[in-house]
Amino acid sequence: MRLNAISTYPVKGCHRLDHDGALVQPWGLAGDRRWMVVDADGVGVTQRETTRLVGLHATPRDGGLLLRADGQPDLDVPEPADGDPVLTRTFRSRKRPVPALPAGPAADDWLSALLGRPVRLVWLAHPARHLAADARAHDTGDQVSFADAYPLLLANAASLTALNDWLVEAGEEPVPMSRFRPNLVVEGAPAWAEDGWEGGSLRIGGVQFRAAGSCDRCVVTTTDQETGVRSREPLRTLARYRNVRQKLLFGLHLVPVRTGQLAVGDPVTVDG
Repeated sequence: MRLNAISTYPVKGCHRLDHDGALVQPWGLAGDRRWMVVDADGVGVTQRETTRLVGLHATPRDGGLLLRADGQPDLDVPEPADGDPVLTRTFRSRKRPVPALPAGPAADDWLSALLGRPVRLVWLAHPARHLAADARAHDTGDQVSFADAYPLLLANAASLTALNDWLVEAGEEPVPMSRFRPNLVVEGAPAWAEDGWEGGSLRIGGVQFRAAGSCDRCVVTTTDQETGVRSREPLRTLARYRNVRQKLLFGLHLVPVRTGQLAVGDPVTVDG
């Protein structure tokens, strides 16, 4: 088993950024989801609310972020050093707000024009827990980025192949892995092998992770990550074959046990 792909999403909900290697930090991959678009209440605006975010390309740079989108000028956004913190939530129902720093009017105006609604851009200067400590099983970390629940998401290439076989049998088009927005993709494991890894330990290269449980999928998986067009799949097929206690499962949450460097091609081992 080996690591086949590495991706980050510098602004929560934006287009993926692919890498040959990445640094694992306690809160996830370096540069992953440290920025978030929020509404007037500080609640994250994601692809659940608007598919226009697929057109947002964000590239971290030393001390800031470069924003690009068709039809708009590139915008360089420095990491904010001051300003009144914005209390943010990744979901409206979350009860543990996390303070983040506002990026400023230029970024807010740029993103408001892109999304067609008033929004703000904020930066998570200090990753922190935004879920109660007992809200998730196998939760070993107190620092999380603007990820929904856990620092990283891993997907198994063979599981996607199995899902696409079901889609084709039903007369539907197969979907690419980008629909599931993972950070890490592994190959060489049997389909759905990741179901048995929960609670165990994974080692990727020289970095150890805790397998924190399967990922419950949402409407974002029905969004073409290149065009923003939505359909009914793959959620309808996941509901038929991967419905466990009313959760539609694909992918595995990970929590770093140690920091370190990952690279595509690294061996992956499961310690149980």
